[in-house]
Amino acid sequence: MTQTVPTATPEPTHQPLRAAVWMIGAIVAFSAMAVAGRAAALELDTFEMMTYRSMIGVVIVLVVARVAGTLGQVTRRHMGLHLARNLFHFTGQNLWFYAITVAPLALVFALEFTSPLWTMAFAALFLGERLTLWKVIAGLVGFLGVLAVVQPGVQPISGGMITAAIGAVFFAGTAILTKRLTRTETITCILFWLTTMQLVIGLIACLWDGDMALPSAAMLPWIAVIGLGGLTAHYCLTTALSIAPASVVMPMDFARLPVIAVVGIVLYAEPLEWGVLFGAAMIFAANYINILTSQRKTA
Repeated sequence: MTQTVPTATPEPTHQPLRAAVWMIGAIVAFSAMAVAGRAAALELDTFEMMTYRSMIGVVIVLVVARVAGTLGQVTRRHMGLHLARNLFHFTGQNLWFYAITVAPLALVFALEFTSPLWTMAFAALFLGERLTLWKVIAGLVGFLGVLAVVQPGVQPISGGMITAAIGAVFFAGTAILTKRLTRTETITCILFWLTTMQLVIGLIACLWDGDMALPSAAMLPWIAVIGLGGLTAHYCLTTALSIAPASVVMPMDFARLPVIAVVGIVLYAEPLEWGVLFGAAMIFAANYINILTSQRKTA
């Protein structure tokens, strides 16, 4: 799924009730995007979904930036970083869209939650951040959680598992590159190049064989949900983080898993795998250990 673009914000204030309201919006938007992705897959491949999503994104970014008067913030500095970030994100998002069409939704969301752990590892490798004992413990707990979700040797490793897990790695790479860009670039600049570059990348991927499917009239509402869902979800998530600490917001974000599990059961008759829930709880614990350790260090 799409990654949040961090912005320079003041120290979070403690407004957990307001944050909870914003997180309800994020959970609804993320879940709606997963359902819309499955519906759109009946007519479109993942490249086509990403292309139409980017078309909607370009329009939204241009309109909002024009109204806010921030179009002048778009620069051509660090185009290599922008391109690398968008290739990572485009790849991760395509893998995510594919995974939700071939694997249980709860499994995909559980593996998606490993992305912050990969971000932690990449930050140590490429940004020089110190890998503390607690971070190593968090990584080990998260790895055990992945084993509980995938259950190698107990059930066959499916394409959905592999693509969901690899997608989380690409999302982590996106987060690292975004962190680098936000040192000098504004959110308007980053979002402008995100939508325009991914539109071009999507068109190339769709048209390489000379055949790009057009959505039917019945499919247009699902495309709109995909286009708006990511922006809405991450706006809600970013707003929640701006008014409450990550240690408060993250447990709310993790509520996405049981919600999407219920959606899978009700809409698609997907079985509730206890291994997925147990493993996801371990992944959550690993992420929470990392957050608490980071906050203690900066306190």
